[in-house]
Amino acid sequence: MLQMTSLSAMRIFEAAARLCSFRAAAEELNLSPSAVSHAIVRLERDLGVALFERTTRSVSLTLAGQTLLNHASNAFEELRRGVEQISSNKAQLLRLHCAPSFAAQVLSPRLPQFLKENPGIEVRVAASTTYARFVDGLFDADIVYGEPMNRDDLIVIPLSEEIVSPLCSPEIARLIRSPRDFFHQPLIRSDLKRIQWIDWFEANDLGPPPPPSMSFDRSFLAVDAAVNGLGIALESDVLARRELESGKLVRPLHRICRDNRYIGHYLAYPKSGSQRRLARAFADWLTRQCQPADTGSG
Repeated sequence: MLQMTSLSAMRIFEAAARLCSFRAAAEELNLSPSAVSHAIVRLERDLGVALFERTTRSVSLTLAGQTLLNHASNAFEELRRGVEQISSNKAQLLRLHCAPSFAAQVLSPRLPQFLKENPGIEVRVAASTTYARFVDGLFDADIVYGEPMNRDDLIVIPLSEEIVSPLCSPEIARLIRSPRDFFHQPLIRSDLKRIQWIDWFEANDLGPPPPPSMSFDRSFLAVDAAVNGLGIALESDVLARRELESGKLVRPLHRICRDNRYIGHYLAYPKSGSQRRLARAFADWLTRQCQPADTGSG
């Protein structure tokens, strides 16, 4: 029976069972949800037992699935330890998990400087909207959107305060002379943002906002749409720092309208572990990098 079960199929099962989601497993493993579903169906057929109970909205483990997950988790942990024991570069490898927009807009442009300041260190980055699970040893640090809750085993560091304000191209900004002009321009929505247009309109006593002209599930896509002149994005100055500094985006009616401020991103890493020193060094560096900058006004 064991020879019929591939290691890749077991890895897919372990991710889907741990996350209780075929879609989340697909995102973690860079596969399509269909590929994950087909792999698990084949595994169930080979084993002759159902591993998941499926409904239209969710999946859950059967008793057999829970038993297999316990053994699979232990097996992959042992495999990870074995690989680390024979890896001569382990001490110089920093494995990062990061929120996608922060990875694209903040981390990636600054990583060359980190590598220059820390020669010999290798950095691996994976991006998704899920929180990293440090117990399986896949990551050494995680940059997350929203503060991790009830994690006594982690050191959690808030990154810089973010100013969430309307951002648009200079051409659109020239059409905005008063707050009421926002009603006559296309608004871009970031679906996963904790602060939405209704919050900004209420903060400026404008009443309900008009429906957005378009929406995106990632902030970096909303920022890019605003750069391309498709409308006004309500976005963070941290995520749009490069575009603001280059002048591709400006803040219309800056210092006239009220903006929203909050701590959006946090860096977390385990309190114990072999890579704690390297994670701490990265945390210190990233904290310095995230210091506020004067991004000017529109």
